[in-house]
Amino acid sequence: MIEAGTSSRMDPERESALWLLREEGDDQAREELILGYRSLVFWLARKLQVAPSRYQDLVQEGTIALINAVDHFDPKRNIKFITYAYYRIRGAMVNFLQRVEAKAPLPVEEMDELVAEPFDPEAEDWRLALMEGMDHLSARESEIIEALLVQGRRARELADEKGIDVSQIYRIQRRGLAKLRAWFGVGESTS
Repeated sequence: MIEAGTSSRMDPERESALWLLREEGDDQAREELILGYRSLVFWLARKLQVAPSRYQDLVQEGTIALINAVDHFDPKRNIKFITYAYYRIRGAMVNFLQRVEAKAPLPVEEMDELVAEPFDPEAEDWRLALMEGMDHLSARESEIIEALLVQGRRARELADEKGIDVSQIYRIQRRGLAKLRAWFGVGESTS
């Protein structure tokens, strides 16, 4: 099973078998997948650093998103579940915070830090999926996303280099991330 902060993971062969069983309607396989990835919910909740009074609600929202991710994940899409679940869970948590606290999403600089060190210890898989998704972006969006998220550069540095305002970098990044979310299927209807 996955444990936050360690490199232990669910056995890939076992996980593949569970996805097949889940597709056949096996509730036990579904439950094992949910339990196997639940530490991702806690890891993301800690990263968002909310008030203690909101933490359990945030975990609950993340858990619901994890369950929906397990129910709607299609292994045939050839992306890692951890990547798919990461965006579904994080999106649900941020949406929850916006609803209950009218809290804006994390500043882009903090988001860069979260995305630059994803939960999956096999970050290369995450980067490959990201690069595949970036084929669906314009050249400019792809360049900005790669510089900020893959290379870890700062928006201010990139803006100075290109001779444009940092707000334009953020707009291009938001537009590119929205396209990537759509490509990964994050934010689609779960009903």
